[in-house]
Amino acid sequence: KGKCPEDGWDESTIELFLHELAIMDSNNFLGNCGVGEREGRVASGLVARRHYRLIHGIGRSGDISAVQPKAAGSSLLNKLTNSIVLDIIKLSGVRTATNCFVVPMATGMSLTLCFLTLRHKRPKAKYIIWPRIDQKSCFKSMITAGFEPVVIENVLEGDELRTDVEAVEAKIKALGAENVLCVHSTTSCFAPRVPDRLEELAVICANYDIPHIVNNAYGVQSSKCMHLIQQGARVGRIDAFVQSLDKNFMVPVGGAIIAGFNESFIQEISKMYPG
Repeated sequence: KGKCPEDGWDESTIELFLHELAIMDSNNFLGNCGVGEREGRVASGLVARRHYRLIHGIGRSGDISAVQPKAAGSSLLNKLTNSIVLDIIKLSGVRTATNCFVVPMATGMSLTLCFLTLRHKRPKAKYIIWPRIDQKSCFKSMITAGFEPVVIENVLEGDELRTDVEAVEAKIKALGAENVLCVHSTTSCFAPRVPDRLEELAVICANYDIPHIVNNAYGVQSSKCMHLIQQGARVGRIDAFVQSLDKNFMVPVGGAIIAGFNESFIQEISKMYPG
């Protein structure tokens, strides 16, 4: 059913399943000679075993979500992965999420991909409203996409740094809503900063018709962060939220999940991926 199983599989069962998928890829067919372009050739047996002989890769013609006819097993594994991850996101608290996909990039580059997708929808926009966090990757994600971050300083409330919602709205008015690409908010960061006021920001984005991208790098493991995203989408606007695979799923190599509530917009982001 494409859902996360209630009882986890043991390693031998997982390996058997991966081997069965691998023999569905054309590079593993009996009698395959591997002549031609992009035929899933590999020189090292060590590399082949390391990847369970799933050598061909996923996607087709630059669309990471497209089915690759030469790699039925890899394509099936990709579809299954995205389906299971969506189920986990829903179980973690964002129950109305409609679509997601795993992307082989770190969180910052995945945010960049979201911003570049929005560029086609808002060609005049050049600013990104960003409540400040002291972390380089999310700042560089906006610069790399070619936009100018407009940093909104947080306000001290007790022993916490919180979102200055009034300053965000004032800056939108000053710049002009049509010149703002999106609001780029954050759920989890280093103390004493607490998660952004996602509900209030989502309402502002809905009122001014401005997209809202959420950096949810650490958030899947936190019911509080996931609840904030769910509530923000319920009362206002959240277009996409991005979470890290190594921070939430303990996989050693960088990857991210891009998820959202509008299936067509998430598909647009996946089609923007240049690989």
